[in-house]
Amino acid sequence: MRIDMSSDRLRLREFRSSDVEDLLRVYGDEETVRHLSFTPRTAEQCNAIVQGAIRDAEADPRTVYMLAVAADDDRVVGAARLAVDERPHSAQIGFALRADLWGRGLGSEMVGLLLRLAFDTLELKRVWGARSPDNELSRRVMLRAGMIEEGRIRRHLWTRGAWRDSVVHSILDDEWRATAAGRS
Repeated sequence: MRIDMSSDRLRLREFRSSDVEDLLRVYGDEETVRHLSFTPRTAEQCNAIVQGAIRDAEADPRTVYMLAVAADDDRVVGAARLAVDERPHSAQIGFALRADLWGRGLGSEMVGLLLRLAFDTLELKRVWGARSPDNELSRRVMLRAGMIEEGRIRRHLWTRGAWRDSVVHSILDDEWRATAAGRS
């Protein structure tokens, strides 16, 4: 199944080989990845991510949706990932948006698209995401999407030479439908 879905200002689509340079502007930027689980990526690493996403799109069954987040001009301004858990009723999401676009509501649109994919297209029952405790913008985006803060996983990730906790948020399919109905 190929993914191509849009909101008012963003498009969630499959990665193409030509997206590497744009992805580098996302994953290669220190400010953008400051709260993520990795340090800035190189062009070679971004190419590997894009090529992996292209391969994942061909898998059957598909369990990883690593998707480009494109603006009106189809240039990649972010990355969104949905990975179906071993128990195929749930999935984890992850997302990144270029730092120069923060504070404009685009993160909420991006997460809204991921949740539409999860609940309306894939018919999952639960979606969860983890964030750095210091990532206030991500916290607000997930809460705005109707996700509930479940708690903290202590010493969850080794990143940037230290252990980091993660805060988990989740939303269930019936909560999503109630939230979506409230937006209509």
